[in-house]
Order: sequence, then structure tokens, then C-alpha cells
Amino acid sequence: MSDARRALRRFVVAAGLVAAALFVIVGLAFDLQTYGDGSIFSYAVATREVWAFHWHNIATRAATYALTLAPGEVTVALTGAPSAGVFVYGLFLFVAPAASLAATFALDRDGERPYFVAACAATALLAPLVFGFPTEMWIAVALFWPTFSCAMTCRVSSASSALLAVLTCALVLSHEGGLVLGFGMVVATALRGFRDARFFRALASYGFAVVAWLVVNQVAQPDSYFGEVRLRAASEFFEAKIFTSPLLMLLVSALVGYALALAAFSRIASRRAPLIASLVVLAALVLWWARFDPALHADNRYYLRTILLIGTCAFAAAAGLMRLADEKTVVSRIAPLARVLAFLKTDFIARGAVGAMSLVLAVHGVEAAKFVHGFVAYRAAVRSLATGDAADPELGAPFFVSSKPIAGDLDRLSWFSTTPYLSALVADFKPKRLVIDPKGNYFWLSCATATQAARARRAVPEETREMIRVYSCLHRR
Repeated sequence: MSDARRALRRFVVAAGLVAAALFVIVGLAFDLQTYGDGSIFSYAVATREVWAFHWHNIATRAATYALTLAPGEVTVALTGAPSAGVFVYGLFLFVAPAASLAATFALDRDGERPYFVAACAATALLAPLVFGFPTEMWIAVALFWPTFSCAMTCRVSSASSALLAVLTCALVLSHEGGLVLGFGMVVATALRGFRDARFFRALASYGFAVVAWLVVNQVAQPDSYFGEVRLRAASEFFEAKIFTSPLLMLLVSALVGYALALAAFSRIASRRAPLIASLVVLAALVLWWARFDPALHADNRYYLRTILLIGTCAFAAAAGLMRLADEKTVVSRIAPLARVLAFLKTDFIARGAVGAMSLVLAVHGVEAAKFVHGFVAYRAAVRSLATGDAADPELGAPFFVSSKPIAGDLDRLSWFSTTPYLSALVADFKPKRLVIDPKGNYFWLSCATATQAARARRAVPEETREMIRVYSCLHRR
């Protein structure tokens, strides 16, 4: 391995590890587990009603429930402290990338650990796209990398086969995207040959996981109210607007500008061209943020789960194909592909990749800081309404208050269907008012479910649960 490629590897690993650590620190410090759908999830954890409130509708994502939400519910049951459960839920959610990297490092038995390096790159470059929104795709990707490493590098044995079956089943039962990632794992092992034992092991593990998914999907049918929403959400997964989001446009523009600058400066300062090109583009980005930037990457964090899935497949394909080419499999005999892979291993690409990664990381850092700053202010605004005396009884109850006073830039942080639950969270589960977004047209709880939760013995004050019951019964029977 050349010095340039070795330097790139160190940079990628450092970036991945730092990103994984920052997810935990920043996520917990600013309560990002309560953003968007995280509000209803956090409230459900506090009331120990996660399965009844929502997860029975998405039972095929049971692994995400078991790995993130269930520990929070157990914490509430043991401590009687709702806030402790919400913290533990956030901890298990945000620590997933770090745990994934640790497991991938342990299971990647290749000498240079190419899959661990690819996982670090994906963690640093892709995970920030959705960081802060509690999409189950976050957990699916975290499970994918150790699963892929085990399938590709672990020696075939009873123990490794059992481990791969468990990992694959968890992957598939974390999010429907896990079905895609699991299939990709099978395809990658097949490139070694259909008679290779690792292919049979991966195929058997994936087959077992798919059967488990089909059984759960058949047995645990969603409510009719949510069933329509699920179909609509699935149809929106690859909508064109996702690929034209402001953050993606900014990243593409920065990388295209960097490529052009790199090509220009390579003629006059070949070794320093990546540094010069990255500084030029960084200066342009600073000017953009200071004078022209109108965007806030907030609700798009949910929709960019699509890019997280596609990008993860791309990183896995690159790592797998490079390793399979080195092993002299069929990949090395496809001349055009072999030439592309050889070019990707050149020092020119290695030096240029460091500059490109640096720019992407800079964009992620600034956009994350903007998001966190905005969310802190938004939580404060919701708290002010939830603990204040203003009310809008025309919304259905004397303890309701409209979120309309939260306007302008802060309104971009709103998620209309979960605002009432956020108002309970930010008021330490003792709000004087539930904050209601008049635009809301989706209601998580049926009257029966909310009534049952209000009557149960729970750590969350009964008065707060009664407010949620009234809100739910006004909209769903």
C-alpha cells in the first residue's frame, strides 16, 4: 500500500470514529431523539406504550424496537423516571454507529479490514444526512456493516453461520431497506462462485431472514388507519424531490467545483492540487453560508434515508468489488471493471479523496450546527407555550394552545403530527397546555389506545396522559 493510500485510510478511519462519537455526544446533549417522530417515540417510551402506540403497526421493524426503544421502556419500569427512559432510548439510538464500527472491526477478518474502512467512510459521509431524525434506516445500516463483514470474511463454521443468521435476521427486521441490503450481501458472496461455501451460508441466512419477515408481516397486520399511511410512505421512498434537496444540491455543487478546481490546479501544482482546490471550494462555501444560504436541513433528514440506503450500497459495492478483484475472482476478469477498480486505487485518487471528504465533512458540520441551533430554539418556543397561560380552546379543549405563534425560521423545525407529544416532553411531562399544530392531519393514537394508556398506572403524570387522551379522541375513534 502506497503512502497516499495509507494516509487516506487513516483519514477515513479517524473521520468515521470521530463522527460516531459526535453522534452520541451531540445527540444526547441536545435531545435530538425528540425531533420529528422522535417525540411520539420518546413519549411512548416514557409511558411504556411503544408497541401499543405504534410499533404493532410496523412489527417487521421489531429489531429496531428491541435495540433502541425497549431498553428505554425497561429503564422507566426500573427507575420510575420517564426522562431516564427517554435518555436511554437516545443513548441506544445514537450509539448504534459506534457499536456497528466496533462489531465490524471485530468481524472483518481481512488483513487490511476493507469493510471496516468502508463502514467508517459511510458513517462519516452518509450518516450525517439523517442524523437527528429517528429513522429505522439508521439502525438497518448499523446492522448491515457487521453482517456484510461476517458474510465476506469469516471462515465458514457452525458458529459463524449461526452468527450470520442472527445478524441477517436483525438486519431484515430493522427496516424494509434491510431486505435490499441483505440481498446485496448474497450477491456479493455469489461473485466468488455459486459453489463457494460463503455464498451458501449467506443465501441460507438471508432465506431464513426473509421467511421470518414474511411470517411477521402476515401475523402482525397494521391498523387500517396506518395501513394507508404505510403504503403512501413506501411510494414516496424514491420520489424525485428527494434527489433535489438543498443539502444534496450543495454537496454535489461542492464536489463538482472541487473536481474542476483539482483538474485545473493539477497542471501547475500536482501534489498540492487537492489542498489548493479544497481551500478554494471551502472559501466559496463560506461565502455561500454567510451571504446567500436560505436552507435548513431539518425535515429532509427523514427523506434522505433513501440516499443513506443507496450510498451504503455504493460503499459496500466498492469495497467488495475491490477485494474480490484482489482475490482473482470473476470480477478481475471483467476488463472494464478491473480498469476502473485499478484507477480507484491510484495515488491520484487517494490524494484527491482526502480533499473531497474534507469538504463533505465541512458541509455536514455546518449544516448539523445550524440544525441543532434551530432545534434548541424550537424546543424553547414549544416549552414556552406548553408552560404558559395562553390557550386556544377552539382547538377542542381549554388546555390546548396553537403552535401558530412559532413562525418564521423556527417553524421549519416543526413536525405537525408529533408537536403535542413534544410539548409534554419539553415541559418535563407536566405541561399546562398541549401545543397543537392546526395543520395536523395525521393522528398517531386511536381514542381506545389513548384511553387505555390514560387509565394505566404509569410514571408519566395522569393529567398529561389525560390531555393526550382528549386530543386523540377528538380526532380518532
